[in-house]
Amino acid sequence: MSGEKQPNVDRVVHSYDGIEEYDNDLPRWWLLCLYATMVFALGYYFVYDVFHAAPTTQEAYHAEMQSVYAAEAARIRAMGAVTPEALLALSRDDATVRRGREVFVSTCAACHQANGGGNIGPNLTDTAWINGGAPTDILRVVTSGVVARGMPAWGPQLGTERVTAAVAYVLTLRNTNVAGGKAPQGTVSP
Repeated sequence: MSGEKQPNVDRVVHSYDGIEEYDNDLPRWWLLCLYATMVFALGYYFVYDVFHAAPTTQEAYHAEMQSVYAAEAARIRAMGAVTPEALLALSRDDATVRRGREVFVSTCAACHQANGGGNIGPNLTDTAWINGGAPTDILRVVTSGVVARGMPAWGPQLGTERVTAAVAYVLTLRNTNVAGGKAPQGTVSP
């Protein structure tokens, strides 16, 4: 027993049923890691959540994707052909959607409400569509109108660019089911 270290009796914190619990110091490297982690977490919290001094990963991703979507929207506008894929791509571009919202609020909100929930016109935020819910169906209805149902043809008045922006905005509204919207009308569209 000459090589064995004798327990420090002064450091026994708890003794129960012959088992002794000692108050041992934590290793310095472990404490250093703990304190460094705490300082990092506090700094991270203040940089990202309190002062918003740097973009979060979600904000950085959104900004990166918006540059991709803006380039795609510019390419689509230069092409001129309006396909269902092109309309869906335009609905992901914030700038196009913002222009579409402006057009929607100034021309469509009287009949469909500003939130798209429907007033005289149908609810644009549910899954049911009277004249089809495909992007090209929506474009056709906005451009040519449905005179029998009171929907004017906006294509001649607004022009192709403003109509496609409005359709891109309407595509962001569908399936959002705003509170207080009209009951679904038409057939359910995927």
